[in-house]
Amino acid sequence: EVGYPMIHAVGQAAEKHRAPRLIELVWGNPKHPRVAVIGKGVAFDTGGLNIKTGPYMRLMKKDMGGAAHALALARLVMEARLPVHLHLLIPAVENAVAGNAMRPGDVLKSRKGLTVEIDNTDAEGRLILGDAIAKAGEDKPELMVDFATLTGAARVALGPDLPALFANDEQLAAAVAATSADVQDPTWRMPLWDRYDDMLKSDIADMVNSAEGGMAGAVTAALFLRRFVPEGTPWVHLDTFAWRPSTTPGRPKGGDAMGMRAVFELLRRRYPVA
Repeated sequence: EVGYPMIHAVGQAAEKHRAPRLIELVWGNPKHPRVAVIGKGVAFDTGGLNIKTGPYMRLMKKDMGGAAHALALARLVMEARLPVHLHLLIPAVENAVAGNAMRPGDVLKSRKGLTVEIDNTDAEGRLILGDAIAKAGEDKPELMVDFATLTGAARVALGPDLPALFANDEQLAAAVAATSADVQDPTWRMPLWDRYDDMLKSDIADMVNSAEGGMAGAVTAALFLRRFVPEGTPWVHLDTFAWRPSTTPGRPKGGDAMGMRAVFELLRRRYPVA
């Protein structure tokens, strides 16, 4: 509650045995370049008091898809013994409904010190990622990557197959695009459009967690996360569906890695084993 107030606020309505947590793993030689990997771990998302309707809640067991991607990437890095100092962070919560649930209109103070006015309790993933990204940034990583099943807007724009790729560094974005094509793990770059930062303005806090009207939803969510990334730190954000809605040849219906292999190939090329 003290160290990670937004993670706590999102998960506080869950039963005690499903209380919010930040899962942290560190691996590798501290002398090697530090790479931070963050995954959104919402074990189930009701939407909170801004509750989802039945059809939109049905698949919300998959809202931990970002955490699954982060864990899988970490395992690949460790198995390949890449010369990196890996820092894995998974904010794990259940966005539940109860009398103590986070409410629209609440103002939260984040780990970074920024204040956030809650416009919609169903925009919870960016809150827990904000605290986790802030924690990762304190250790000055050379590279930061996050995976999240973050917005429906990304799915409206790109459908279920294409993760939305955001990056604050042109060379890094180009490198991910190249590895994405090479390993046939498609991603599609979307802009961190600065003018849309104004859509996050709040009259009583540093920002709101969800822009009114729903326009540019994937972009404003990424811009929200960017505020927690230390200036000068190369950062990649993948807004992924993490789910295959129907069976296709070689790919059964269910959870699916989308964008993870492209990022691993990026790391493999960036930090080659001697």
